[in-house]
Amino acid sequence: MPDLSQLKCVACRGGEPTLTDQQIHEFMPQVPEWEVKEVDNEKRLERVYKFKNFVEAIAFTDKIGAIAEDQDHHPLIITEWGRVTVQWWTHKIHGLHQNDFIMAAKTDKLDAA
Repeated sequence: MPDLSQLKCVACRGGEPTLTDQQIHEFMPQVPEWEVKEVDNEKRLERVYKFKNFVEAIAFTDKIGAIAEDQDHHPLIITEWGRVTVQWWTHKIHGLHQNDFIMAAKTDKLDAA
């Protein structure tokens, strides 16, 4: 399987199927710190990142915003003192798409930088 962090998101027009549990299972090893959560009957990827202070959390949030704009795929981000919670899912299909795993992997690369 290719390195998800090196892939680009593809336009999702809606009507596409969400990922199966098997497909999700195959992608998870590349984003092991992420959890699959169900919110409003939609599967989402979620991860909480921890930082030393609010300034670091805001800087990380800004980096996520930049890659989200670049890939035209946007998450839910909750920024608090010392932590940033990120959720990726594809709104148009009400669940998970390969794009969400691509963006989770890209987000992890930001944290490592």
